[in-house]
Amino acid sequence: MNPDSWLLLCRTVRFGDTDAAGVMHFPQLLHWCHEAYEESLERFGIAAAEVFPQPGSCPEIALPIVHCSADFFKPLVCGAPLAIALEPRRLDPGSFEIHYRFSSNGTAVAQGLTRHLAISTGQRERRELPAAINRWLEASALKGGVQPL
Repeated sequence: MNPDSWLLLCRTVRFGDTDAAGVMHFPQLLHWCHEAYEESLERFGIAAAEVFPQPGSCPEIALPIVHCSADFFKPLVCGAPLAIALEPRRLDPGSFEIHYRFSSNGTAVAQGLTRHLAISTGQRERRELPAAINRWLEASALKGGVQPL
């Protein structure tokens, strides 16, 4: 499987993503980070139910975001093409982070970071990452990151 198909995701900035000034509204960047993370897992072959809680279910492991950040370099306007390159990295057996590089027409426009920690849902204690996430991280490490469009 070509990592570019699950580590490089493309979007278009929509009107609803912008603020009254006509540029991307700042919280949208972190929303896109999480969407890209979810879509990357799906494209890799990990069903949402393996990682995210489903109605009526009580998963043993949760992966909350314990840190996030975003940096903005250039404004994005409605209709702008957007490429999101993901660079996942294991930090230790129970945590990982994802660096997100955003570009539009080959120009870097933003970057983001989310850090995730595996915890038991009952006791809220640290746990090892689920096997599915480990497979995704290992495959991502083999690629070494992808280049944005």
